[in-house]
Amino acid sequence: MRTATWMLGSVWLIGWWLGWSWTGAEAADQPQWGHAWTRNMASPEPGLPSQFDPGKVDPKTGEIDLSSTKNVRWAARLGNITYGVPIVGGGRVLIGTNNARPRDGRLQGDRGVLMCFDEKDGRFLWQLNLPKLTRIKWADWFNIGVTSAPTIEGDRAYLVTNRGELMCLDLKGMTDGNDGPFQDEGRLMAEEGQPPAQPTAQDADILWLLDMPSQLKAEPHNAANGSPMVVGDHLYVCTSNGVEWTHKYVVHPEAPSLIVVDKHTGRLIARDNFGIGPDITHGQWSSPSMGEVNGRLLGFFGAGNGVLYAFGILPPETKPAEKPLLLDPVWKLHGHPLAQIQDHVPADHQHDSTSYQVTANPVFYKNRVYLVFTQEPFHNMKQGWLVCVDGTKTGDVTRSAIVWSYDKIGASTATVAIADGLVYAVGYYGTLHCLDAETGQVYWTHEVGAPATASPLVADGKVYLGTARQTFWIFQAGKEKKVLAEIRMPDKIYASATAANGVLYIPTFRFLYAVAEPGVPKATPGASQ
Repeated sequence: MRTATWMLGSVWLIGWWLGWSWTGAEAADQPQWGHAWTRNMASPEPGLPSQFDPGKVDPKTGEIDLSSTKNVRWAARLGNITYGVPIVGGGRVLIGTNNARPRDGRLQGDRGVLMCFDEKDGRFLWQLNLPKLTRIKWADWFNIGVTSAPTIEGDRAYLVTNRGELMCLDLKGMTDGNDGPFQDEGRLMAEEGQPPAQPTAQDADILWLLDMPSQLKAEPHNAANGSPMVVGDHLYVCTSNGVEWTHKYVVHPEAPSLIVVDKHTGRLIARDNFGIGPDITHGQWSSPSMGEVNGRLLGFFGAGNGVLYAFGILPPETKPAEKPLLLDPVWKLHGHPLAQIQDHVPADHQHDSTSYQVTANPVFYKNRVYLVFTQEPFHNMKQGWLVCVDGTKTGDVTRSAIVWSYDKIGASTATVAIADGLVYAVGYYGTLHCLDAETGQVYWTHEVGAPATASPLVADGKVYLGTARQTFWIFQAGKEKKVLAEIRMPDKIYASATAANGVLYIPTFRFLYAVAEPGVPKATPGASQ
């Protein structure tokens, strides 16, 4: 596809600038949420299915009866609520879920879990299993588990836990012993006031840890989110700093919203200088992205104050120092529609806030950034708009950089997918939209059923989308609408699908499916994107 070629060319340019090396053309893993590093929900993966049967749940075991499925390689049991996006790398599949079906009888109750499965056959390998963050009221909402998507690089995985901790994990877990400077996994696994647990070979091996609520005063609201972005030796991470439980104010407005840390040690290198804190109206859900604009690498961050920021990526040789560096905005765009006609739009601090925020990840595509600014749909707010932003501007670009906008999408939590000049975006209230990436012209829409929180994925000439109505949709990609399949799933889908190594990974609340056409060879660990 033309899009895949363009994306790979951009990646090569970025890699050349940073001095990285990889076997890009052979890469088939999906080691981060969205394409590296644009966050585009488009994949060059070929040979993916256009139809499958998810089968039936065995009433005795609670597992999927694979004999009743079609084109399903394996199906692994998760908790009973899953918001995590499956991430694939190094022969492993990682996904965040809850602890409703404990893999370890010692660890019971409401907890956050990251599960690791063998990519070839879905065999459970190890888990990170942590108690709730209870000292901050409503910072870790009931039963949601781990909601952050990890990022895999080599034999390491980077994750923001349900407790707001940024971690570096050994992809092998404890199977090869307790590596790294961090040796206190047993204490983290135990509930407050309980003795440390004894880690086993099926537990996670934490190499280092940065406790963002304790060390940076960044206190999440409802959930700690943010998929880390690896850039050379640096990690760019959203801290999830948000409002306190009454929604009236931010406890620590001075805390960072975006940080850069050394991926080898977890030491802080830089933080944002955007002045976001006082105007956060709920939480911060978005993850940073990156792209090359006129020969310069820029990062993009959608913040909880409803502003999209562009900032310069640090030189690769930048090391931690006594005081963290400050990231200044190259440009910023206020996402509230009123900002187009008035100079100041005050933050509306209340449960039913009318302010606009960013929930999705900003997507970079051909010098432009695509993002939905939205009111909070989980509080029954309805409004949102998709904007296409000229990434080459500088300064306050609120009234000068919007190439086109589209207000028919309504409130939306989903990241867009862009392929072959078409944008696919879904609104929370259940409509999938296909638009021209250059002009914003609408080609088609389709009612998929609300709520729709997962992001659409474009791969192999198809558009994949799951909904909370227990339906998984497959469309033919293109300007003409064509539904290829409407598949009834065993339960709700709130998280995005992933494509890697010829396999489509579909998370439902209770199961992770690996779906592939017959004859697709079993995966072997590939190079990352």
